[in-house]
Amino acid sequence: MDIKANLDHIIKSFKNPECKLIAVSKTKPIEDLQEAYTAGIRDFGENKVQEIQAKQPEMPADTRWHMIGHLQSNKIKYIAPFVHLIHGVDSFKLLKEIDKQGKKIDRVIPILIQIHIAEEESKFGFDYAYGQNSALGTTHHLSLGLTFKK
Repeated sequence: MDIKANLDHIIKSFKNPECKLIAVSKTKPIEDLQEAYTAGIRDFGENKVQEIQAKQPEMPADTRWHMIGHLQSNKIKYIAPFVHLIHGVDSFKLLKEIDKQGKKIDRVIPILIQIHIAEEESKFGFDYAYGQNSALGTTHHLSLGLTFKK
C-alpha cells in the first residue's frame, strides 16, 4: 500500500472527525516526508531537535512540526520560532525556558503538560497535584494543554 492509500485508510478509520494524524517522521529521510506531504500530511513529529532543524528548511512553510520526545531546556531556542506544538513538557524548568524563548521572539508556543500519574519513578512529568496548581499561570508565552502518562 502506498503512502496516499495508507493515509486515506487511516483517516477513514477515525471515529472523531476532529482527530489529527501526526506522522512520526523520526529517522526517516526527507524524501519520505516530502512524499507524505504530497499525500496530504502536514503534521510531522520528531523526537530530536537536530532532526527538526535539519528537516524544517527542506519542507514547505505550512508544515507543522511537533516535538514529541523529551526536550532539553538548552535546545528550545532552536525550535521556538517554528514548532507547532511541544508534547510532554515535564518540568517547571522546561516550562519557564519555553516561556522565556517565546518572549524573546514574541511568540506564544503551544505546549502539552505531561502529568506523571504512574507509580514508576523512571517516568517523567509533573506531579498530578502540581499540575493542578496555579504556578503554571506565571507564564505568558505558552498555550497550554494536558497529557497524562501512566
